[in-house]
Amino acid sequence: MASLNKVFLMGNLTRDPELRYTPAGLAVASFGIAISRSWTAKTGEQKEDVCFVDVSIFGRRAEVIGEYFSKGNPIFIEGRLQFNQWETKDGQKRSTLRVVADNFQFIGGLAKRPADGTTTKEGTPPDMAPEDVNLDISNEEIPF
Repeated sequence: MASLNKVFLMGNLTRDPELRYTPAGLAVASFGIAISRSWTAKTGEQKEDVCFVDVSIFGRRAEVIGEYFSKGNPIFIEGRLQFNQWETKDGQKRSTLRVVADNFQFIGGLAKRPADGTTTKEGTPPDMAPEDVNLDISNEEIPF
């Protein structure tokens, strides 16, 4: 039987990314995003629903997110769902569903300022536009 596990999400970070490293030295960034959906009910009333999603990303991409993103910044995520289950010390079963991001895109420019505090008109550091960030992507990995 065929299967597919692929998600595309665009939303805003709900907290600053937490960047840490595994014992082997692999960078891991964890953060949450909020995805909003607005619609008009049959009564004409405007409604809004927000979905909160936990995200993890690894390697150089994790370091870039840790350096340039902060709470409130918009982001586009491409990844897969991962389901984790465990049992607490008191015997309760717990589970969580999160997104493991394979790739991301800046939406609206870079978020944080460089150490000297200078930025361009768009809010990006003068010496680094989003397309200049090296994410270690080879041409074989690009799906189009």
